[in-house]
Amino acid sequence: MYWPEKIMIREVGPRDGLQNEKVMLSTTMKIALIRQLAGAGIKAIEATSFVHPRAVPQLSDAEAVLNGLEGLDPGVTVSALVGNVKGLQRALAVRHTPLKEIVVVASASEAHNRANLNCSVAGTLNNIKEICRLAGGLLQVRGTVATAFGCPYQGVIGAGDVFRIIEGMLEAGIRQVGLADTAGLGNPRQVYELVHEVKRRYPQVCWGLHLHDARGWGLASAVTGVLAGVSVLESSLGGLGGCPFLPGAAGNLATAGLVEMLGNMGIETGVDLPRLNRCTRYLEQCLGGP
Repeated sequence: MYWPEKIMIREVGPRDGLQNEKVMLSTTMKIALIRQLAGAGIKAIEATSFVHPRAVPQLSDAEAVLNGLEGLDPGVTVSALVGNVKGLQRALAVRHTPLKEIVVVASASEAHNRANLNCSVAGTLNNIKEICRLAGGLLQVRGTVATAFGCPYQGVIGAGDVFRIIEGMLEAGIRQVGLADTAGLGNPRQVYELVHEVKRRYPQVCWGLHLHDARGWGLASAVTGVLAGVSVLESSLGGLGGCPFLPGAAGNLATAGLVEMLGNMGIETGVDLPRLNRCTRYLEQCLGGP
C-alpha cells in the first residue's frame, strides 16, 4: 500500500467557495483572506475567476484582488480560472501580480459543458488549445476535467469521455490535470479506479483531485485518491462552494477537516491547522456568521 510523505493542498475557497454565495465579500476582505491563507502555509490558492461578471458577479473584481496581493510570499502559487480567450486577455493584463497560473475547464459531460460554458466539448477543447497557445510562457496552464465521476444531466460518465478531455488537454500542452467530482456523485472505489487508470495511461501528468461532499464521502474519496497517487487535493474553507450551473451541487470538501485527517495519517501538508481555523472563522464573519 502506497502512502506519500506529503500532499499539496490547493485552497479553492476564494474562487469556487465564493462564487455561489449570496453575500458578496468586498475586495478588501478577499485580499485579507488570501493573505491569511498564505500565512497559514497554504502554497496553492485559486484566488478568483476571469469569467463574465454577469455569469459570476461575486468574482467581478478579479483584477483588483490580484493587484492587492502584491508582495505575497513568492512560494505561493496563485491561480485564476479562465473561461475563454477574453478571460485570458484579462489575466495577461495583470500578469505582473502574483498570478502564476490559469485554470481551464472542460466537462466529460456534453450537457454539463453546454450549461457551464455554453459550448460543446469539442469547441471547448479547441478554445483550450488557443488559450494555451496565447498564454505561451507567460502563465502556466492547468486543466480540470469537470463531472469526471458522474453528471446529474447525463448520469454515468464513461472513462472514455474522461480520457477524451485529458488527451485534448495534453495536445494543448497541459501537464497538470485535476479530476473534479463536480456534483459529488463519485464514491471512494470509483475515485481510486479512475485515478489509478489515468496515472497508468498518462504518467507524464501531475494529477489533482477536486471533491465535493454531497453524500459525506469526500474524505474517504480523498484517501483513495491519495492511495491511487494524486499529488494535489483541492478543498475549500468551511466546505463552501459548488457549481452555479449544476442543480444540487453540494459544497466542496472542507480544508480544515482534510488537513487534520492527513496530519493524523502522517501525511505532511505544510499547513498550520490553528491558523487555518482562524481563516475559517474570518470567512464566517465576512459572510455574516457568528
